[in-house]
Amino acid sequence: MAEAVLKHQITLRPDLAEQFDIRVDSAGTGAYHEGEEADDRTIAVCKKHGIPVTSIARAVVRDDFSKFDYILAMDQSNLQTLLRRQKSASSPTSKSRISLFGSFAPSISAAQQGKSCTKAQAIEDPYYGGRDGFETSFQRCTMFAEGFLDYLERERR
Repeated sequence: MAEAVLKHQITLRPDLAEQFDIRVDSAGTGAYHEGEEADDRTIAVCKKHGIPVTSIARAVVRDDFSKFDYILAMDQSNLQTLLRRQKSASSPTSKSRISLFGSFAPSISAAQQGKSCTKAQAIEDPYYGGRDGFETSFQRCTMFAEGFLDYLERERR
């Protein structure tokens, strides 16, 4: 869902897309659903908001830490897992800045965005809940995607 929402938000900012080589991908810290399409409830909620979902599940791999400038975790558990994996990868080409996606919430000051702070919000996994959880996740993904793109625009200046 976060991948689809972020890709959509980028299409709403063509100047930003032209300035940066933005590649968005999604990967899990576990390979539970590797090779599968997104959950039907994710697809339904995104479709309701006019956003296509095209990703196929995959697991984070070592090369991701050198391929991507930013890796955004949905919750603290995944954040800690990613930080440990990046450290163990210890590649000289590892360039990824790993942050909680919720650290780009509008309620967080610009100076604190992308950093570890107590105000950062998690996007809870709605998989075992009802459809309302997917809508809540969608709203958070949208808010954090907008905040992240605002952050990139500020960094560009």
